[in-house]
Amino acid sequence: MYQLTTKELSAIEDEIRAEEITAKTFNWCASLCEDEEVRMSLEKLAEEHQLRIAELSTYFNRARKLH
Repeated sequence: MYQLTTKELSAIEDEIRAEEITAKTFNWCASLCEDEEVRMSLEKLAEEHQLRIAELSTYFNRARKLH
């Protein structure tokens, strides 16, 4: 398997942090939303970002073990 450089691992960490902020922001906006349909859409978007965090974290953890 290809070993990632320190710079590449750092970029993945940055992306994970960005996804975390985005998911939290969508959840926060959903909590303030009175429109049920909009709230559900925001919660779905937050969930998609949380799944992306899990995917990136899994990849990052595997790459770090090889590094």
